[in-house]
Amino acid sequence: MQSARDILTPDALSMLQTIESSGSFAAAARALNLVPSTLSYRVRQIEDALDVLLYDRSSRQAKPTPAGAELLREAARLLGEIDAVANRVKRVATGWEAQFTIAVDTIVAKATVMELCEGFFAQSPPTRLRLRDETLAGTLEALNSGQADLALGVGPDASAHAGVHTRPLGIAPFVYAVAPHHPLALAPEPLSDALVQQHRAVAVADSVQRGAGITFGLLQGQDVFTVASMQAKLDAQLRGLGGGNVPLSMAAPYLASGRLVAKRTERAAQQVNVFYAWRGSAANTQGRALQWWLQQLERPTTRAALLDGQPLG
Repeated sequence: MQSARDILTPDALSMLQTIESSGSFAAAARALNLVPSTLSYRVRQIEDALDVLLYDRSSRQAKPTPAGAELLREAARLLGEIDAVANRVKRVATGWEAQFTIAVDTIVAKATVMELCEGFFAQSPPTRLRLRDETLAGTLEALNSGQADLALGVGPDASAHAGVHTRPLGIAPFVYAVAPHHPLALAPEPLSDALVQQHRAVAVADSVQRGAGITFGLLQGQDVFTVASMQAKLDAQLRGLGGGNVPLSMAAPYLASGRLVAKRTERAAQQVNVFYAWRGSAANTQGRALQWWLQQLERPTTRAALLDGQPLG
């Protein structure tokens, strides 16, 4: 019988991921251009080597057992590490990263990020660019876990992490806003905590995968409608589904048109110090993609545009 080390090859792990994404052995066999019996045999080889059952075979769906689910999680990590090794080798050979991933916090202007991507691709680099949408602590976690090479929109605590370099992106002012038909729109100012607490808040979910994450501006006992991004939060508040603090840059056109109403609260207006961060050592060992992005971020106009959404020009 083959050992676990012999059987847990990248191809085998990739096969398990295909079964997971396909939902059944039959669908996975079609995707892999295998006959179902061959696929089942290969899965059984892995199970025999590990002496565990990876799938519950009582149903037609490929439902992983707890052991199978754990192997799938580790497969994703191991295959990611293999890709990272390949990227590092290629970077050493060419100076360019094979893939460069940027974690972009929901507070950062996506249009400006796309303008920067356009400038990056104009250099005709061999690097594949990947953007990750993140929120709050999830933005830094993506960098710390090795899933991102650069993070836009982290907090000041990022510099406390070993191997992480940070620079200020700027200060993002927030405004408490509600739709004109929301009950708080005509309430006398400043709004008290007791009054705000009586109405639903719209909050952005922290995308952190491990740990408790971060929340801002919520009052104890307040009803909360949680959404996935700052844009979704803005959309919810435009519909009157709740109130909350949103970046002034995002709210400004809706405040000007009357689709949102800014309200003063007893609490001071929220302002967030925002940073960008990357991992790495001395500049002479940085990949050329990271060097290019850091050069753009040295420009005050670029940093400002990433927070206020104005065109780079």
